[in-house]
Amino acid sequence: MNTTMTDALARLYPLDALRPETRDQLAGEAAFSDYARGEVLFRAGDMDDDTLYLLDGAVSAEYPDGKTRQFEAGALQGRYSLGDSQPRRFTATVSSPSARIARFDRRYLEKVIAWDQIARTASEADGGADANRWVFRLLQSRAFRKMPTGNIERMFQGFEEIAVRADDVIVREGDPGDYFYVIKEGAASVLKHLDDSESVVAYLVRGDCFGEDALLANTTRNATVRMMQDGRLMRLSRRTFEDVLKPPVVEWVNPAQASLLARTGATVIDVRLPAEFEQRAIRDAINLPLYRLREDAVDRFGRDDKLIVYCNTGERSAAAAFILTRLGFDVYALQGGLLGMLRQQEKQGA
Repeated sequence: MNTTMTDALARLYPLDALRPETRDQLAGEAAFSDYARGEVLFRAGDMDDDTLYLLDGAVSAEYPDGKTRQFEAGALQGRYSLGDSQPRRFTATVSSPSARIARFDRRYLEKVIAWDQIARTASEADGGADANRWVFRLLQSRAFRKMPTGNIERMFQGFEEIAVRADDVIVREGDPGDYFYVIKEGAASVLKHLDDSESVVAYLVRGDCFGEDALLANTTRNATVRMMQDGRLMRLSRRTFEDVLKPPVVEWVNPAQASLLARTGATVIDVRLPAEFEQRAIRDAINLPLYRLREDAVDRFGRDDKLIVYCNTGERSAAAAFILTRLGFDVYALQGGLLGMLRQQEKQGA
């Protein structure tokens, strides 16, 4: 780790209160950029996902009412993030010959700060930065961006650590879902029955999670996960997973909101089986069954596409939304599913 970058973060608030190993991790994940005089960092009214710190140089802040303010890296106000309010309250322009900026994902930074405080008295703090890299990777997952920071403590308190050996089968295709897992140490393979034979479809390493599909959709395991080497896993019971993770990681929309999104270009995806789709479906929807979704979505959709997923009741939609979010898509799930929408239409027509 570049100690110069880590030392730079140690001057900033509230990063100065973090444990050194946490700052080391953040220093490796921050985007450090150099700007010239006159370059604009952001404009008044902008909405973005970044927290910016001024490490060197000066920045001029111009407010919509004409007032101005100067931020200098060496001054007291230089310890604080640059106008972190959303939307941005002023336009930030580099006023010195050059300036260096550290940029973080705001939601991720908040979760890391919360975890750092919680872990000071918890077992997760043992072993230093290397032993905790699974935590940072987990918090970086797009699926966890929507989890409220307030749920961080409950999640880590709910984790149970287990030791595993090479060739251990952790979950088996077709079995009921009982736990959500994160790999703390080791590696695993994901296998599915395809064309009457079991094939490896993915590999998992430290920080990767698995087992959520069956818990979200209230169905059986859709794949087998086998350890490739000795390791350690962190797991959450079904009840804790549903209390802490299931509600916030799925962004639900009602039928009216879904209709508006569809009219503005969102793609509607039916994640039920083909036979269900053929019987009744939402107009112009695309049928991509849940079991094919992970494999087909990357090739079929662009990262800028908005996606709406639905099933009969919302159970499979929750799993589909979680999968697509982890793959990097902007996705919504139809609250109550197709049946809920039909019931609402019947009430309106009564």
